Amino acid sequence: MNKKISKIENDVQDRNSIAWKKLCDYIEKVAAENHDEFKPREEIGPELFAQIHTLPETISKLKNVKKIWLYGSKLKRIPPEIGEMESLEYFDPYTSYDLNWFPYEITKCKNLKSSRVSTRALYGNYKFRTGFPRLNHNPIRYSGNTVNCSICGNMISYEETNQLWISLNVGTDILPLLANLCSKECENKLPTPPENYVQFAHKGGADLKQPLDDNERFELEMKNYEEQQNKKIIETHQTDKLIDNKEFQIIKLVRKIWKR
Repeated sequence: MNKKISKIENDVQDRNSIAWKKLCDYIEKVAAENHDEFKPREEIGPELFAQIHTLPETISKLKNVKKIWLYGSKLKRIPPEIGEMESLEYFDPYTSYDLNWFPYEITKCKNLKSSRVSTRALYGNYKFRTGFPRLNHNPIRYSGNTVNCSICGNMISYEETNQLWISLNVGTDILPLLANLCSKECENKLPTPPENYVQFAHKGGADLKQPLDDNERFELEMKNYEEQQNKKIIETHQTDKLIDNKEFQIIKLVRKIWKR
């Protein structure tokens, strides 16, 4: 548990690059022409797409997009503005191995029913339980000097925000989400995580106790199985001894009667 905890990078994107400018232009095109799919790799080409490490905040304009295709990207984060993509139904960042977490705002995509995510790369996933970076010493910053509360939408400074991790169902996956919160009241509105995940919002860190991962659970089950088998062997041995003892007593009784 709590393996491979690493520091989260901020300022991951060169916003002066040709790749970034072409991606921004593509978003404007998709919004203007009311396309229902967003395929940046196809539009700007794989070489430029490999230079994209976050999506522009202008994805908030993609009100009609139903499907996002981000297969094989080098993305390291998704901006909270994805929560404004009100028509989004399918989200596919499969094999984007640097995407270890997502913004809480993705839960606001109420039509999002299906997803395809490389879950082995995610913080806290049940297969490996990769550790969550500690937010106290490693705060996450999006672009700009302020951020909106993930629950109520109030604009707050990064000094005011309370950042917490929480694992929740999104589409067809369970994703580690980053929530920016303005108050205890908003924190109390966070939903309960699904079974077999940390059952509360938290700051992360190596001391966070997570449920067992797949290998640990298998080893525990094998240990319990072996203990049960050993117990059965002992009980069977004791039963056999008891039977042998009873048979011996009967034989003694028969011999005694015979002698008479």
